[in-house]
Amino acid sequence: MKKNINVTEAIFPMPVLMVATYNEDGSVDVMNAAWGTMLERDHVVLNLTQTHKTVKNIMKRKAFTVSIADAMHVQEADFFGCVSANFDKNKFEKSGLTVTRSKLVDAPIVNEFPICLECEFIEYQSDTYGCGVIGKVINVSAEDSILKDGKVDIDKLEAIAFDPYTHGYYKVGGRVGNAFKDGLKLKK
Repeated sequence: MKKNINVTEAIFPMPVLMVATYNEDGSVDVMNAAWGTMLERDHVVLNLTQTHKTVKNIMKRKAFTVSIADAMHVQEADFFGCVSANFDKNKFEKSGLTVTRSKLVDAPIVNEFPICLECEFIEYQSDTYGCGVIGKVINVSAEDSILKDGKVDIDKLEAIAFDPYTHGYYKVGGRVGNAFKDGLKLKK
């Protein structure tokens, strides 16, 4: 029997996305954002308020990157969600991570995260049911170590997901089925 529980971000697990931008002075800013997804095949949406330093940077620079956090870097990923660049200008340096400047957009690629989406800023929606930041994915790069036959191997990626009920991070892995195939067995 189902029981009623507290209302929270009940669609879970939620992705742990690392959104990276450059500050006005060219220094790096990265934030942890669980409120993001694909809007369509080549567009991302990040449900973030304009109070975030990262959002201000995105709107000014017209670009950002989105990396998927992995189990090996859970401490750094969590740090980016605990500390705001609005209050700590040296936030990125304290993480010990490194970046490479994107050749396609005006944003940094965090080297240690194994997959990265380089995005152009499209628009910010701020009305009552607005989505927040919308960006067009210009390029996706992935470390060879997480690829199998040229595609991302989820088990090798070891992406982490956020559980809003327990405030825990969990490693994503273990294939349990085949999309657009297993369900066809019920078709009569």
